[in-house]
Amino acid sequence: MKKKYLLAVPALAGLYTFLVAPRMTNKPDVSVLKGIHYAHRGLHDNESDAPENSMKAFQKAVEAGYGMEMDVQLTKDKIPVVFHDETLNRMCGVEGKVWEYTFEELQQFRLANSEERIPKFEDVLKLVDGKVPLIVEYKLDVPSTEVCEIADPMLQNYKGVYCIESFHPFAVKWYREHRPEVIRGQLSQDFSKEEKYKGKFIYWVLSNLLTNVLTRPDFIAYNHRDADIFSRKFCSLLGALPVAYTIKSQEEYEKAKDQFELFIFDSFILE
Repeated sequence: MKKKYLLAVPALAGLYTFLVAPRMTNKPDVSVLKGIHYAHRGLHDNESDAPENSMKAFQKAVEAGYGMEMDVQLTKDKIPVVFHDETLNRMCGVEGKVWEYTFEELQQFRLANSEERIPKFEDVLKLVDGKVPLIVEYKLDVPSTEVCEIADPMLQNYKGVYCIESFHPFAVKWYREHRPEVIRGQLSQDFSKEEKYKGKFIYWVLSNLLTNVLTRPDFIAYNHRDADIFSRKFCSLLGALPVAYTIKSQEEYEKAKDQFELFIFDSFILE
């Protein structure tokens, strides 16, 4: 019986490695993303005229020489826009979800206390124009990859450096299948820390990156507060680029800098 247990250990270790391993062959050059910090949702301040995911916030990031992270989702009329939340309440002060409005209807709403409006993804790409690298996060509130299918042709025509990421493995999997040359990343965190996720098996799977078997990501973007999660560190050992989100102070950066190579920041200026 003891011998059987001993044989099971390497078998389980091999299975675990197979499940969580990042892309191991035909890897793109992730070094194009290095040497720069990434402004979370642009270089923004929601109390200013340049709130998150606004054209002004992206312009400020370009002028300061920062890369930037942005969130992409679809409107009711299937136009990719740059907006983080599923609902409009926090940033626009109105009820409803982004996908319940057409783009024209969304233009009625201001972002925070500014005169800025929710921008088209296409217009943000034109603004940045390859001047700094981009991290494009796809937002999927349903298991549909339509946003990838519609937004990706815009990225194919874009001349600058970019990568894609998502919390939803289906978006990352879509890029594995349809655009394998693109650098792709899996977003995650220790979901068990949030009450609404506790006890739900799928979030244990996501926290431990077991969906990597479907996606084979090139980088893992993980909440910097959860840096000690074993699967995250193991992926780094296997060659996945470790990316930290969201660094909000110099103190947080100092604590995280030995465990990550790329940093997404907001609420302060990361030099």
